[in-house]
Amino acid sequence: MGRRLVAAGTADDPEVAYRHALAARRLAARVGVVRETCGVAAYHAGRWAEALAELRAARRITGRASYLPLMADAERALGRLDRALEIVSGPEARRADRGTQIELRIVESGIRRDQGLPGAAVAVLQPLAEAAGGKAARSARLSYAYADALLDAGRTEEARDWFARAAAADPEGETDAADRLEEIDQVIIDDLLDESSDPESGSDLPSGDDLPSADDLRRGPDLPGGMAITGTAGDDAVPAD
Repeated sequence: MGRRLVAAGTADDPEVAYRHALAARRLAARVGVVRETCGVAAYHAGRWAEALAELRAARRITGRASYLPLMADAERALGRLDRALEIVSGPEARRADRGTQIELRIVESGIRRDQGLPGAAVAVLQPLAEAAGGKAARSARLSYAYADALLDAGRTEEARDWFARAAAADPEGETDAADRLEEIDQVIIDDLLDESSDPESGSDLPSGDDLPSADDLRRGPDLPGGMAITGTAGDDAVPAD
């Protein structure tokens, strides 16, 4: 059983990890850590219904509230937003430790976005994000989630700042904050380039009506002393008739 649990925790393929967890469950279905491993593996494999069943079993066995964020997010993934909110705001959630409550707020922010309420999604995370300030590595997920909510609300400059904080707090690259920051910077650069090439942006280039005609170019400008440029480029100046 122990070897199966280790394999489930180290497998790169989520489906392979889930199969190892199932094998461990067949050996010890009444052990809390086994059901927890099954639930987490199912969650990462996108098996939302199976994840809920296993995490509920783990919670009954262990009494731990740390599974609540995954359970709420699985309900959200199944489209059951009301059930997800019940988990997020229920009495067990209020008794959970601070780390679990932060994860629950991150899930709630995602639920609000699913409901088409980007402002509420930002408001859920704002006090927590500002209190953390992106100073510790454990705040990387919170800073990332807050940046994502800000971006969805159209607050691009603020989102850029918080993606930068998330990237700084995430040296191991567990999130893709650095990539998201680069994407925003590229969009900003593209917008600036588009504005600089916009004909209505105040360019000083002459319009077509102001350009000299072909005859004007052939005749050339009048020069002092009755001289004019004739012939092709590079010819010497010759007296005009």
